[in-house]
Amino acid sequence: MKPLIAGLAAPVRVVPVARDAAVSPADWSAGEWRALRGLLNRVARRAGVTGLTLTRNEVFDDLQVFERVVSERLALADWMNSAAAVPVDRLGEVDQVVAETLADSFDVFSHKEAITSVDGVPLNVYAAGQADEAVVLVPACGMPAALAESWVRFLARDRRVLTWESRGLFDAADHGGDYSIDIGAQAADLFTVMDHYGVTSAHVVGLCGGAVIALAAAAEQSGRVSSLSLWHGAYEFTDGGMKTKHQEGLIELMTSAARSRAAARAVHAAFCQAMLTSTPADVAHLVLYPYASPELLYRYCRLNTGITSTDVGPYLAKVKQPTLVVTSQDDDIAHPAGSQQVAAGLSNGHLRVEDHGDHISLFNADEKLLRVAADFMAQH
Repeated sequence: MKPLIAGLAAPVRVVPVARDAAVSPADWSAGEWRALRGLLNRVARRAGVTGLTLTRNEVFDDLQVFERVVSERLALADWMNSAAAVPVDRLGEVDQVVAETLADSFDVFSHKEAITSVDGVPLNVYAAGQADEAVVLVPACGMPAALAESWVRFLARDRRVLTWESRGLFDAADHGGDYSIDIGAQAADLFTVMDHYGVTSAHVVGLCGGAVIALAAAAEQSGRVSSLSLWHGAYEFTDGGMKTKHQEGLIELMTSAARSRAAARAVHAAFCQAMLTSTPADVAHLVLYPYASPELLYRYCRLNTGITSTDVGPYLAKVKQPTLVVTSQDDDIAHPAGSQQVAAGLSNGHLRVEDHGDHISLFNADEKLLRVAADFMAQH
């Protein structure tokens, strides 16, 4: 949740939300409010999160869209029984719990670093696992790397896993945004990450829009990609190809928002509403990051249009590597026909159609599905 909070203008107001409907903040005493506020501030400070403000004078419906997301994720009302009972001389134990939690966090497990791309754009990069065999995970455009945490932790059991976060969107507030957003630049970031870690060749796994970046990279420098695994990709072809209503609507909004910062501000509210209604609560604090502000939305849409406007047809003849293409029968976000067309156009493509799934459920993939990716790499 830290990236989303950082992307919002401070202060970020939060109210106590309870998963237990029997809890009623209206009944709390002033002392209980002080205890909860003190505990929240203490935990946030040690976690490096700034800007959170517990408010007693507003209710949930008074909050802005993303303040509601943060409040629901924190579920502060569930803390109350613990917060009011922690004596001052036991707060050190709270600090210890926070330290242990942070020590097992995604950023620590994946050894987060900051590097610079070939054209000077900051990149957050991650590396997990110690094996010689390497995997580069190409994330969904604009999403925090932690959204693919289950993938990283699973694949890092017996491989070295590298990934990164999209250019210009993370820890790049001071960067003016005057940088390349085309697919070539985004594919070059993949090789920048490999070079940083001294990896000459790797399996490449592309998720959602990352599947297009993975295809472009494999076509550009085939010798460095030993196999491809493309999951629920959203592909563009010269003839347009088949798209779901979700794809069509999202592309239309993104194209509009990418025209200018003023245009992004004009459609920001519509974007927020559309994404809130289609995003499961358990991943909302991650998936909604690029919509947190009009500036982030503008940068995100520029990057995404660099992907969605790319005809992947010319890549297919150049990609000779074994390639697993995965979709599902009921993906209503990225039309499965796109994956079928990609697999058919590859000389060494292998299509797998699951009964159910889309690129949202993909991020919480169970071990059975993750094993499909791992077994394909083992075969090649």
